[in-house]
Amino acid sequence: MSRTDAILKRLSLLHPKLIDLSLARMMSLLDAMGRPQNKLPLVIHVAGTNAKGSTIAYLRAFLEAAGKRVHVYNSPHLVRFNERIRLASKLVDTRRLNEVLEQIEAINAGQPITFFEVTTVAAMVLYAKTEADYLLLETGMGGTYDTTNIVDHPLGVIITPVDLDHQGFLGKTIAEIAVSKAGILKRGSKAVIGLQREAGRAVIDRAARRLGVRPLYQGADFHGANQDGRLVFSDEDGLLDLPPPALAGAHQFDNAALAIAATRHFGLPVDATAIAQGLRTVVWPARMMPLHGKLRDLLGPGGELWLDGGHNVHGATALAATIAGMNKVRPAPLVLIMGMMNTRSPADFLGPFAGQAQQIFTVTVPGEPNAHKAKTIAQQVRAAGFAATPKRSIQSALQAAADMPNVRVLICGSLYLAGDVLAKNGTPPD
Repeated sequence: MSRTDAILKRLSLLHPKLIDLSLARMMSLLDAMGRPQNKLPLVIHVAGTNAKGSTIAYLRAFLEAAGKRVHVYNSPHLVRFNERIRLASKLVDTRRLNEVLEQIEAINAGQPITFFEVTTVAAMVLYAKTEADYLLLETGMGGTYDTTNIVDHPLGVIITPVDLDHQGFLGKTIAEIAVSKAGILKRGSKAVIGLQREAGRAVIDRAARRLGVRPLYQGADFHGANQDGRLVFSDEDGLLDLPPPALAGAHQFDNAALAIAATRHFGLPVDATAIAQGLRTVVWPARMMPLHGKLRDLLGPGGELWLDGGHNVHGATALAATIAGMNKVRPAPLVLIMGMMNTRSPADFLGPFAGQAQQIFTVTVPGEPNAHKAKTIAQQVRAAGFAATPKRSIQSALQAAADMPNVRVLICGSLYLAGDVLAKNGTPPD
């Protein structure tokens, strides 16, 4: 176990619950640390159910193409905790991370605090001590009581599509979940809203009106579409004809358009040339990511291997649409390899793949005590009408898929599984 992992393990034992929606404990610790949240560069705060990470990846790519230094806060990590904290465009150095975590551990003195609270405090301390131009701040699960909702005056707020997820904490309906997501809206801050279901948009609109905020809405105030392989974006400031996003999938045109709208509406110092460069160079690991190397080699000639951390129905719908688009270019039999946490429904996730997936191999996410067992997933998937076989490992599942010529394999169902796959493949995020 690394020193970082040992520190994080100790910290994770300070509260009996992984998630306890309150900001009181965290605000007390931030006060003890000198209120670093008041010493940050310009902040763009992003909430939503899906596409938060992709939207931030585009914003980071645009800003860096324009020569700006960018802090980024993401969760969860895939392989190393350091991935959650990017300082002035580089992943946090392990020595600096450990020093801050141990400092916070000493000051907290064993008081109850959740893992997410203490690690967010660590990130704020690091951001406040490191010079940068912008901080791109991603919420974890919610909004109102999310650990990141501690910045009183962000430059801008983005709410990506809101869908059903984390119903045990945020509510059973789109409207209830949207109430939480809308909690990051702030009086005096600009806002850009991604494509929403009607119930979600109504909630966000009411919250914005109460705060005197006039958001820009995707599909009404700005548009982005794939036209002959180009991203054509339009808003009240005019039209941009841009290269397609480097990230795969039709949904990435929507995600990129949301980031472009925020760039223009928030007045970021980014011109069309930097946006085009960012679209070409953007990287976001484990989001419809083609894999090469030792795992791909198990499929033999002609096989394709893709990795995506999608784990809810909204994400699965986007994945299924992406696969359908691929089949128009090169038809191929589809095999899914999936592992999931036990807070998810495998049958619901697979619904969008009906008629596409010829075979499903299920695995237990390694090292995760709260993961569904491979046999449990297979049973639920078969009950939903899919052909499914449990496998002991990713490698054995890939070896079984290799029996199908020119197969297209998609590994999906969990970001934790995606992280394990990247580690096994020897391609950790940078």
